[in-house]
Amino acid sequence: MSRSPLSWLLFLVSALVGLALFLVPAFVIQPFRHQSPAVLTWAMAIRARAPWGTLGSFLVCLLLALVLWSAVGKWGKTVIVLAMVLVAGSAVMSRLNYFEWMFHPVDSARFDAESQSKLDKNEMILAVRFGQDARAYPISQMAYHHILNDVVGDVPIAVTY
Repeated sequence: MSRSPLSWLLFLVSALVGLALFLVPAFVIQPFRHQSPAVLTWAMAIRARAPWGTLGSFLVCLLLALVLWSAVGKWGKTVIVLAMVLVAGSAVMSRLNYFEWMFHPVDSARFDAESQSKLDKNEMILAVRFGQDARAYPISQMAYHHILNDVVGDVPIAVTY
């Protein structure tokens, strides 16, 4: 029983490390937020190591959960199961490119007439005109999608930001 507090401490620290390896890069790498080069480099370094780090955290948590399981009550088992689900989720998510979910190409653009547009008058846009046909692409939307295929004045274009 004297090892139980140490086992709990190691379990919780390992679970927090596993969560942090996924959550810190996801929080730091966000569009429209200032990111210093040092912090962005740090977040990308964590993201590169997260697949193995989260797997290691999951395995450590699993071993400690097996040690702790028989010595805890209902509350302790609930904490163990919740932590294991979160660390397993972090291990899975760290292997996926979740930035692709945020930054995906627009399949079909939708345009409003200038008189019906709900853009703020200070909103920055990318504008394209071929002959009498013109389009305006809000920077706030382009920053999430990065690329949009369109046809302006019968000319196929790729708009990117």
